[in-house]
Amino acid sequence: MTTAPWRDPALPAAARVDDLLSRMTLEEKTAQLYGVWVGAATDGDGVAPHQHDMSVDHSDEEWAELITRGLGQLTRSFGTAPVDPALGARALARAQRRIAEAGRFGIPAVAHEECLAGFTAWRATAYPVPLAWGAAWDPPLVEEMARRIGEDLRSVGVHQGLAPVLDVVRDPRWGRVEETIGEDPYLVGTIGTAYVRGLESAGVVATLKHFAGYASSAGARNLAPVRAGIREFTDVTLPPFEMAVREGGARSVMAAYNETDGVPASADPELLTRLLREEWGFTGTVVADYFGIAFLQTLHRVAGTPAEAAHAALAAGIDVELPTVRCYGQPLLDAVRAGRVPEELVDRAARRVLLQKCELGLLDEDWTPEPTGPVALDSTGNRILARRLAEESVVLLDNPDGLLPLAPDTRIAVVGPRAADALAMLGCYSFPSHVLTHHPGVPAGIEIPTLLDALRTELPDAKVTFAQGCDVTDPDTAGFEEAIARTAEADVCVAVLGDRAGLFGRGTSGEGCDASDLGLPGVQGELLDALVATGVPVVLVLLTGRPYALGRWQGRLGAVVQAFFPGEEGGPAVAGVLSGRVNPSGRLPVSVPREPGGQPWTYLQPPLGLAGEVSNLDPTPLYAFGHGRSYTAFAWEDVTGGAARIGTDGACDLSVTIRNTGDREGAEVVQLYLHDPVASVTRPDVRLVGYQRVALSPGEAARVTFRFHTDLSAFTDRSGRRVVEPGALELRLAASSTDVRHTTRLTLTGPVRVAGTDRRLRCETEVSGVG
Repeated sequence: MTTAPWRDPALPAAARVDDLLSRMTLEEKTAQLYGVWVGAATDGDGVAPHQHDMSVDHSDEEWAELITRGLGQLTRSFGTAPVDPALGARALARAQRRIAEAGRFGIPAVAHEECLAGFTAWRATAYPVPLAWGAAWDPPLVEEMARRIGEDLRSVGVHQGLAPVLDVVRDPRWGRVEETIGEDPYLVGTIGTAYVRGLESAGVVATLKHFAGYASSAGARNLAPVRAGIREFTDVTLPPFEMAVREGGARSVMAAYNETDGVPASADPELLTRLLREEWGFTGTVVADYFGIAFLQTLHRVAGTPAEAAHAALAAGIDVELPTVRCYGQPLLDAVRAGRVPEELVDRAARRVLLQKCELGLLDEDWTPEPTGPVALDSTGNRILARRLAEESVVLLDNPDGLLPLAPDTRIAVVGPRAADALAMLGCYSFPSHVLTHHPGVPAGIEIPTLLDALRTELPDAKVTFAQGCDVTDPDTAGFEEAIARTAEADVCVAVLGDRAGLFGRGTSGEGCDASDLGLPGVQGELLDALVATGVPVVLVLLTGRPYALGRWQGRLGAVVQAFFPGEEGGPAVAGVLSGRVNPSGRLPVSVPREPGGQPWTYLQPPLGLAGEVSNLDPTPLYAFGHGRSYTAFAWEDVTGGAARIGTDGACDLSVTIRNTGDREGAEVVQLYLHDPVASVTRPDVRLVGYQRVALSPGEAARVTFRFHTDLSAFTDRSGRRVVEPGALELRLAASSTDVRHTTRLTLTGPVRVAGTDRRLRCETEVSGVG
């Protein structure tokens, strides 16, 4: 029997796909351009915006007829309802067999799932949220986590993961701050790229989201318009995506819901084609955010019909409609046949989809959907890694009098609505928070120790009592009396406050859970006031998805510990910091504000964005970006290099020795900031251009060298070009954006230089031992 060229693995993928496309009907080509969400609930709010009025519940007969044309994607077979992973893998394999057998060409679908903080599936490991990855400042560890997530996805037949989120925080009131990595594009880019590398190394397609501008919404409202100028968009929003494409090798990008200056991202060929593909060289697939193409008609109103929405999205460069077929099905077919949409647009998108399926082995004759081994989505190795990342992400904000670590035999009153709730550890895209709220009575499927239980295990000789005090959002203060009584009987109070993750207003953090200000939710602030008033030292522990204003308690607390939804092992991780078993090494990926109003604010501000005499509002944060304390001390010694005159295309090394001068092991995060005193447009006063996490034993030292290239000083000028300008620069070695340890001055000489897409995106570092 002769094998058709498109089945021949010896041929180049492009040749195989061209042969296949030449054999396909229009119906078969368009079928490759959409997913189907089988079993998605159509009642209530669901797990995606407008799911209840956008989803179609296909009958078995409709499904059987639909797949005769083939199918591009299967949506969230595991992430919609609690399915036993082993049974789910077999069910997915059966569905794939059925799809392959129904069509003329035997091509299966790409199966995708959410994997923001672990595979969003029942009984899968719930890792810390991305904001906690940012707090760890440890790209290699994030890469290892992503590889494990990818291996778990592949073990059950999933090909594509909808992560990472590369949005840069611009307003911490936005509900999805927990899904971001932080407020600095360099931190977001380096850690997000590490995640991409890990997921892709497991053979899973990483999907960058949300491209682009989504986190810059006016008023921090979900899906609100974005009014960012070209320089903010180019210099803050886009760099993480460019790094993840160019250095991470991401094979998919998700178009964002938002519009920027009146143009929806899903209908923007300048963004999705010229910039992404022609300038950055991206060759993968662009997928719609859920219902994003239909939103061009229903929410943005730049299309009058589903066919017009399909035309706008296809022309812009969206290849796949997710999560289910609405615009790219019959409306698109009719429009192409009527001559209103060029068939070349369908061919362009279908070619990209089929090329990716070819890369994944889905066009090969020996393809098989059956799992190859046992399914274990919350392995011991996963939990060990989740614990390590959680421990590294905990930030000790303050410990002025050394109250922490806690004495092993002390009397501790644990108070607060987050202390005894396992869900306090999880973000909104964890399976228990995202899906199980629709399935009351179904167990979480994974072990999630509460902080209360973990602290009792951590300090078995301590006398630990508990009072909830209040709810996260309920205004009832009846529980204050018991909380005050327990605190008065104790040597120290551990107040565990924070967020409840949820979706679309069902939580205080998460998608569609935007905040009007940055005060602690509900009456938790009043509870904290009452606990402080007892005179008993209070350790504030925050389990949150965003930073909250803490200036009201400045100087009144014994210690402050911040953890951003640290995952299933977060309880033991935070308890380990409180006991001293873990030396805190997390650093803030977002500033912690002083006041709940006067926002939005991030540290990336030009001079007039800083405190000054022109306004009575002082936006200076209580705890700066990059801040974090330790139980040991570090000396910064012997700084060399940097001070020089170099060309606008030059480079220099800057080195510092970090020495652990304390009596216990710890990790310092050495940060490099750039200050540009004079430029042709206003610039942030400081911005991060490099960092290195360094773990040291007592007395040990390491030499950290930053290889700074002038490309890292580039910015967008008045004409829209990214340039390196001659003149003075300062490089600042710092322990945070405000804690500067050494300043080196550079002078760039020569002409203004345009920095193209071949420019260096990161500051390489080298760590060597010191004898």
